[in-house]
Amino acid sequence: MDERNEQAIRLKLDNYKPLREIVFEGLREAIISGRLAPGERLMETQLAEEMGVSRTPVREAIRKLELEGFVVMMPRKGAYVAGLSLKEISDVFEIRGALEELAAELAAERITDEELEELEALLLEIGRRMEKNDLDAVVKADVEFHDVLFRGARNTRLSQMVSYLREQIHRYRTTSLSYPGRMKKALEEHRKIVQALSQRDPDLARQAAREHMDSAEKSLMDAMKKEIKDRGK
Repeated sequence: MDERNEQAIRLKLDNYKPLREIVFEGLREAIISGRLAPGERLMETQLAEEMGVSRTPVREAIRKLELEGFVVMMPRKGAYVAGLSLKEISDVFEIRGALEELAAELAAERITDEELEELEALLLEIGRRMEKNDLDAVVKADVEFHDVLFRGARNTRLSQMVSYLREQIHRYRTTSLSYPGRMKKALEEHRKIVQALSQRDPDLARQAAREHMDSAEKSLMDAMKKEIKDRGK
């Protein structure tokens, strides 16, 4: 763990949550953000010391993370951050794409003018950050863009389902957006979505969302295949 970075995993203390839940959320966020990388071993003692807790809530959190697919247990070796195969990523996109289409279709009918203004502002923000080649800020604004879109769909259960799938592949978002030409293309795809929403056209919004998800999947798959090929050299 010393090699991954110098930042400790910070816990967000909440008087209303049990410690095991706080530790679980802290570890999950570290995995999703990439601070704990795929294939990295999770050492209970080191994690407990880093977070200032005992080993018990860490052990419980790791078990829960295993159930959610974020951690794999290797016999006689311990716990490791789970990676996703190309097939698993394709499976996630297959489901997420359908949900994103539905969210865009619903948002075209339900999104408010204020939320449309938020999306327009985020398009400008993404463009500015792209000019500065600030990838982290682009990723952050991209997440916010989709958050507003899901909110505009006015379907809480749909948002929860999409959120879970996004978490599964969030750690790969930087890989996708850093692929040559992807950021510019993604911005144009976002503009098409906003245009469809502004026209209150559900069919056009669904189509724009589908094109965006197909393109995002292709970029990520191409980037990962390149990484696999480079590692094999």
